[in-house]
Amino acid sequence: MKTPAIVINFKIYKEVVGAKGLELARICEAVASETDASIAIAPQMVDLGFIAEKVSIPVFAQHIDTGTAGAFTGFTSVEAVAGSGAVGTLINHSEHRIKISEIDELVQVCKKQSLITILCTNNLEVSSACAMLKPDFIAIEPPELIGGDISVTTADPDIVKNTVTEIKNLAPEVKVLTGAGIKTSEDVAKAIELGTDGVLLASGIVKAEDPRKALMDLVAGLK
Repeated sequence: MKTPAIVINFKIYKEVVGAKGLELARICEAVASETDASIAIAPQMVDLGFIAEKVSIPVFAQHIDTGTAGAFTGFTSVEAVAGSGAVGTLINHSEHRIKISEIDELVQVCKKQSLITILCTNNLEVSSACAMLKPDFIAIEPPELIGGDISVTTADPDIVKNTVTEIKNLAPEVKVLTGAGIKTSEDVAKAIELGTDGVLLASGIVKAEDPRKALMDLVAGLK
């Protein structure tokens, strides 16, 4: 996935249920095509394969479970995500935390399946530990700012800057995203200025009155 990037997590918001999820995915695809921006999406899990088949931009799973395919009910296997057409997965989002042992297993298994891993962390200490697992991306998101109106780049720029510095010292190949409260081109530009490789966000696009307009504004911050 080209960087700097904008990764949009659809979560399970009602605004992207069913056909509305595909509609937003196509808006993201159109903006990426028009601006040559790197835009990726993480649709609702029930729509993962369907949307991955319909759009050309990178599609990620929102979560993935440990263990291989087999006699398990209600889980999402690495094999299923790889077979869906998705290019990767979020791991350990603040709304779906897992144990460090599970994170380690998932990162390694995803590497074998050639899936891109975006590992979400909540502070410098966790980010440092997770960097040693060598995911493709670490996304630093203070949970208290997620879904709010104040960007992490405004409320706590030091956590972003210090996380970037620490990860680059420990694992230079790991790229860094930041999220929580990202809503404007200024937020994106500040994230890039602080050394990140892009942003991970949700409500700023999914809940926007005009998602296309909001996304075009965000893309302007990548310049």
